[in-house]
Parts: sequence; structure tokens; C-alpha cells
Amino acid sequence: MKKNSASVAVIGSGIAGLSAAIRLSLQGRKVVVFEQNTYTGGKITAFEKQGFRFDMGPSLFTMPQLVEELFELAGRTPKDYFQYHTHDEVCRYFWLDGKCLTLYPSVDRNVEAITTVFGKESGRRVRKYFDDARKKFELTAPFFLESSLHKAKTFLSPRVLKVVSEIPRLGLFSTLDDQNKRYFKEPKLVQLFNRYATYNGSSPYQTPGIMQMISHLEHGMGTHFPVGGMHAISQSLTKLAQELGVQFELSSMVEHILVEENKVQGVMVNGTERMFDLVVCNSDIKHAYHELLPKQVRRPKKTLAQEPSSSALIFYWGIGQTFPEMDLHNIIFSEDYKEEFDRICSNGPFWEDPTIYIHISNRLEVDDAPKGKDSWFVMVNVPYDQGQDWEDIVRKVRRKLIERISSTLGKDIASLIETEEILTPTQIQQRTSSVGGALYGTSSNERMAAFLRHSNKSSSVKGLYFCGGSAHPGGGVPLCILSGKIAAEWIKEDE
Repeated sequence: MKKNSASVAVIGSGIAGLSAAIRLSLQGRKVVVFEQNTYTGGKITAFEKQGFRFDMGPSLFTMPQLVEELFELAGRTPKDYFQYHTHDEVCRYFWLDGKCLTLYPSVDRNVEAITTVFGKESGRRVRKYFDDARKKFELTAPFFLESSLHKAKTFLSPRVLKVVSEIPRLGLFSTLDDQNKRYFKEPKLVQLFNRYATYNGSSPYQTPGIMQMISHLEHGMGTHFPVGGMHAISQSLTKLAQELGVQFELSSMVEHILVEENKVQGVMVNGTERMFDLVVCNSDIKHAYHELLPKQVRRPKKTLAQEPSSSALIFYWGIGQTFPEMDLHNIIFSEDYKEEFDRICSNGPFWEDPTIYIHISNRLEVDDAPKGKDSWFVMVNVPYDQGQDWEDIVRKVRRKLIERISSTLGKDIASLIETEEILTPTQIQQRTSSVGGALYGTSSNERMAAFLRHSNKSSSVKGLYFCGGSAHPGGGVPLCILSGKIAAEWIKEDE
């Protein structure tokens, strides 16, 4: 391995920071990761209570090959560090009128399931939908997700010409909701496929139709769950990084990025100046510019003015009974989806009929709950924090959740809740420095917002790079891994 003398400070040990640190270490650099918490992983962490284990952050795992690639680059066998289940179901959906639908990582099985519930015409249309989602993903992913959109050479690639020629068909000039209504006459199917806007914290009534391609991640490529839970992703990558010589300093709050004459000098950590040649910031972009960087550094006004993504209220419930009608991933839909998102995007009053997501990890990781019981991760989408009375909102949401879930399952679940923890947007901000507790940095509620996130390289400070959910290409485990990859590639090219 070629030795490179440049030292690198990585701010934050989220998945993007771990991805960057591993790749930079493999470049032969001295890498130190500073983490404000007592654990690595950022949003991906876990806790145990009264015999129940809960993942606190993301619950959906797609594109596991991106995790495996990091071990392979280091000459390791991935399964020696990290293993996962491949699940034969994607999600179970429930509506207020009693209709239920299970979808799979198989187009043929999905056509059969949708035909059974909604009729032959809907089955025919969904086959076309999945086929188009696959084509959009395969066409755009190498360009939009795996490359920097801030490099001139990206746009000189022959594949870009193909993307440009297909722009009218990509759905950039219509919303996801508009797009889905062209495919489906059945409102419930429009609602089902509208939910993919939430994967980047956006509204289906505002985000562009190209987000249709997100459905391909689940239905075309499959869903998975790590052995040991989602926390196993960050734990295994931390172990790999340490073996490669990456140093981790926990409980180490980076207070400032030191800049002199528009060049990085290092970081201020716990009141002490630490000198580094390069800095990779795996922190929320707004937090970086408002709190970490000197005021004289030029601000990307347009980027900082973008609307933050939605946040979430999460209830971690140990349930004293198991419910076989639910699986690993479950959605109980609201009756008025548009009103729900109008409230979220306008920061309006609490909507009394939220869509409910329930993740039950012990469906695959049986030890996550005592025998005969369930470990529930119950989430609703809410606006990012702007000073709301979260205590009052939590009280209202909890009451509604119990009412709706009890109605769906035909059993009062209130008495079955044996243990409970709650995570609010303000707590998310405190733990992750995500401004307002926005889960995905900025939303994609504008036509090109998803593709115009902050660059992985600073245009105004030499030696400063960015990765994470608020930088290109976006939030979620796969994109954050790619974000760290792109930042590391920038650094290598700048040698």
C-alpha cells in the first residue's frame, strides 16, 4: 500500500464517515474520526430494555453489496465481519377499509398479489410500473448516485448523452403523484407508490416523478436485514476501520473547522486545536456552515436555503404478544395522504390520521424479543423541529397510534406495551447534529433538489470535503456509503 503523508480528520462516524475513513486509510493516509457520542454509527445505533432489542435509526437495508465492497477493497472476506438475511417479503400494507396487500422482491409475485386484491388491470399496470422503475434506475444511478455531479468529466461521459436523450421520460417535470396517477386508476396503489417519496424525506405531491426509481431498490433488488440488526452495519465497519489503522476519538465534539487563507488547518476538538491536512465533514451541511466554519467562508446560499427534509416521531415498544399478521416491515396507511403531507410540509397542526410504519426486527432476529413477544419500531413522519410543543404532539400521536393499530389488528394493544422509549426531532438533532432533526438533510421537494445537493468537495476552502445525507447523493444507508466513496475519490484525484 502506497503511503500518503496527508493526515485527515473525519467529523462524525455515521455511515458516510465510516465509508470515507476506510477508503482514505486504504489510500495510505492517517485518519482520525471524531465522534461527539460515546458510540460510532451516527443514526445507526441500538439499545436494549427489559429483554427487547431495538435499532434506533434506519430499519431498511438495500444494496448490501455496497457494504461488502468495503471489506473486499481491504482484502477481507465480508461474511467474516458482516452477514445478513435476504427476506422474501418487502412490506405488508393495511388500509382503513380492511384491505391488505403483501408485496415481494419479485415482479411476477407482485403482479399476482395485486391482481388478487385489485384486479387484472391493476396487475397489468404494475408490471409496466416496475419495468419502467428498473429502466430509470439503471439509466440514472451511475450518473446521479455513483458519480459527482460537480465534476466536469461526469458530464462528458457517453452515458450522460443517453440520460439527456431520455429526460422527457424520466419524470423530472411532473410530481411523483402525477406520475403514479398515469399508471394506476386505483387510488390505493397511487398511495402505495407515493410513499417512496418518504425515503428521502419529501412529499410525493412535490418531489419529481423520477423518484419512481426508488421502488426498484426493494422490488427489483430485494430487501435484507443484517444479522444482529442494523447496528451490525456500523459495528462491522468500525471494526474494519480500526484494523486498517483508523483512530476513533469518542465523546469528542468538533467545535470548529480551522481555516486560514481559505485552506483547512485542522479542527477544534473539546477546546483543543488539532492540526490536519484535510477535513472530511460528515455533518449536516447547515450545521457545518452555521456552527463549524468561520463566518468569512463563502456560504452556498441556494443550498442553505433549501427546505429541510421531514423528521419522525419514533416509539420503541416491547409488545407482550406476537402478531403473525404482521411481518418485518408494515405500513398502515392514512385515509387522506395528501392532507397528511400538506400538514408536514407546511409545519401545520398535527394531522389526526398519520400513516404508521411498524418494523418488527424479531421476525428475522428472533432474539430481539422474548419468546412470544414482539419488538416494535413504530414511526410516523412529522415536520422538522421549528419549536413545536413535542410533548403535546407525542401525547396526541401515541393515542392515535394505539387506536389505529388496535383497530387494524382487532385487539387493544395499550395493555400489551411492556416497555417504551420515544425519539423526537429535537432528540434526533441533539444526537446527530441534523438541523431540526431532519432525517435526510434537505428535502427533494423541488424539481432538481435531489440532484443538486451540496458538493462532496468545498469550492471555497482547500482541503475540505463533505459526505453524509445532506451532501451528494443523499440520505439512507446506500447513498451515504456512496457519499463517502465520492469524497474519498475527490481527495485521491486532488493529490
